[in-house]
Amino acid sequence: MTIPRSGAAAPVRSRGRHGWALLALGACALLLAGCGEISILRPAGPIGEGNRQILLNSLAVMLVIVVPTMIATLAFAWWFRAGNPKAKYRPEFTYSGRIEVIVWSIPILTILFIGGLIWYGSHELDPFKPLDSDEPTLEVQVVSLDWKWLFIYPEAQVASVNELVIPVGRPVRFRITSASVMNTFFIPNLGSMIYAMNGMETKLYLQADREGTFYGQSAHYSGDGFSGMNFDVRAVPEAEFSAWAVGLKAAGPVLNVETYRELSRQSRDVLPYTYSHVQGGLFESVVDQTLPPGPGPESGRGGAEEIHPESSPEASAEQPAPAAAPASASAHGAHHEG
Repeated sequence: MTIPRSGAAAPVRSRGRHGWALLALGACALLLAGCGEISILRPAGPIGEGNRQILLNSLAVMLVIVVPTMIATLAFAWWFRAGNPKAKYRPEFTYSGRIEVIVWSIPILTILFIGGLIWYGSHELDPFKPLDSDEPTLEVQVVSLDWKWLFIYPEAQVASVNELVIPVGRPVRFRITSASVMNTFFIPNLGSMIYAMNGMETKLYLQADREGTFYGQSAHYSGDGFSGMNFDVRAVPEAEFSAWAVGLKAAGPVLNVETYRELSRQSRDVLPYTYSHVQGGLFESVVDQTLPPGPGPESGRGGAEEIHPESSPEASAEQPAPAAAPASASAHGAHHEG
């Protein structure tokens, strides 16, 4: 029995409809992905709010150009269709002053508007600019390590690893450096990503206006343990912050030169922990490299064998032996290895 052609076509149309539905669902999921708690679109402080406003303003300026352009494309395609007798065919047309004015004025105005937004944001949201507040500014010294973050509170002389605790409604001045490769310090809900660089110090002012636990991260690839180089930011009331700082002094290890050198060794997926006391001037010693940078890889040509398998004894045994070298060269190599 022959199946009618109409019956065979129905599943194809059904699959097509399902495909478009899945595509639309995927697009909606992508649009909503940025609306979670870890998002620059849900700011928790004045700098984050300013960053979001610049983003939305820039989007509005670009949409003023993109939307009319898309509409004009459809309108021109419809008007100059082959079946429209009202559309004039002018193959001799070469120049129109009015069209030139329109074509050039639109990008010029776009550049002026976006340039104004950039100028405003560069000055108003300058990372080095202190925040206006009646509350005293809290200083936190930040050191980027492999692969963890060290936060030092010089006023309380305590420190934490992979956990940042700040009081709500109080400006925080971050002094940031790196004891390893270049990195970036970023708390999406609070705003303003900034680099942490070896042998240099950068500053960043942020503030949390509401309580909560926010996500902080390294946003610059820095090696094999980069994926675990994240930290929690707990914004708590002032009284709770003071109690937390005092509680750290009760027990815990001391952060001095010896413990810092151990901390600077490469480690992955480090759980948060704290120090009950910090040796004075430790951060400054890291910046001016009185305390040297972290040791980096500790085995093999490039570090651990799982990162560079060719440095392992098994891989070396599989490689063919090199050709015999002249006697003088062999003697020189033996001297160098010794």
